[in-house]
Amino acid sequence: MIAPEIAVSHALEHFFIETPSWGYADTGTRFGKFHQPAAAIDMADKLADAGQVHRLTGCCPTVATHVLWDFPDLSKASEIVAAASKHGVRIGSINPNLFQDQEYKLGSIGNPDEAVRAKAVQHICDSIDLGKELHSHAISLWFADGTNYPGQDSIRARKHRFESALREAHKRLDPDQFLLVEYKPFEPAFYQTDLADWGMAYMMAKMAGPQAKVLVDTGHHYLSQNIEQIVAWLLDENMLGGFHFNDRRYADDDLTLGSIDPYQIFRIFHEIHFYAWERGGVYPKIDYMIDQSHNLKPKIEAMIQTVTTAQELYAKAALVDHEAMVRYQAEGRIIDAEMCLKKAFNTDVSAAIGEWRKSHDLPSDPLAAHRASGYEAAAAAERSARRIALGLTGGSSYA
Repeated sequence: MIAPEIAVSHALEHFFIETPSWGYADTGTRFGKFHQPAAAIDMADKLADAGQVHRLTGCCPTVATHVLWDFPDLSKASEIVAAASKHGVRIGSINPNLFQDQEYKLGSIGNPDEAVRAKAVQHICDSIDLGKELHSHAISLWFADGTNYPGQDSIRARKHRFESALREAHKRLDPDQFLLVEYKPFEPAFYQTDLADWGMAYMMAKMAGPQAKVLVDTGHHYLSQNIEQIVAWLLDENMLGGFHFNDRRYADDDLTLGSIDPYQIFRIFHEIHFYAWERGGVYPKIDYMIDQSHNLKPKIEAMIQTVTTAQELYAKAALVDHEAMVRYQAEGRIIDAEMCLKKAFNTDVSAAIGEWRKSHDLPSDPLAAHRASGYEAAAAAERSARRIALGLTGGSSYA
């Protein structure tokens, strides 16, 4: 086994995390929105904030975008690319908005109305075309589709509508693009959600075509579900396309990654490292993205906290002695095999991460560096004045 500091350095070199544009703006729940003076007002602000996170962490080069919130005028997409470059970041995944319009009350591509389904499919195809223009490879699909009452619609008919729509979208992809199909057990549909679990998302991705894979949101699970088992199965089937990072106490609380169960996040990362170890160190292509609700925490601070937590847990998972663990597994030495995980999880990797940051001219403590930079206060002053001038009371919405 290689030295821990080398293992940590190797792990962090290929670990990149995409931050979401909507995570920098004022967000809320269905009950209301809590405003922050430094929250981003427009896309220029979001990209500036994302650039600040990347400068301090060195591992967040791309920004996930929501089409309707970030590209209200598609003809100005090139300007957004230029603005991103100015702040040292790039446009990452494209997220179609298939839940906000009034027509989607009964669903988007699962809607019983053919005209509404056609509109939704066209929006996905337009998002794919936008991705081509922006050199973005991932189209991230989350659907609010489902029903609230027994008998409201045919469950099987909705399944068939999904199959047809996703096949049509897949045909629109360039060879270097791919669809990420997300799932969610409930909300806003409470009787049945059309893509309620990883098996449904897996089936739809397979039916769509070879450039479709499953996106695992770490919060979109019931409390008792074993997420690392889901990850292991998807890895084995070459169907794990990406993650949305967050944590949950109940099922989809969108809490900060690792704030509730850091050991679970570690175990998920371990499955990825273990998979790569069995393949001679070759890692699968996985998009790591943040999707959290920063209603109460300061936006940029919460993003930096999430990123550094993910780096720490990913680094710890890289320290598992897989050779010993496999031997113990074969010999039925259960405690010894489990302790391979416990030992790595309990290892203090702060010094090794500090050395990696130093080698990349990054601050040893990104959060402290951000607080000392004065960025938050300057952004709050400038944006508060701009809100008054524009007659605004808040920022973008969040679903």
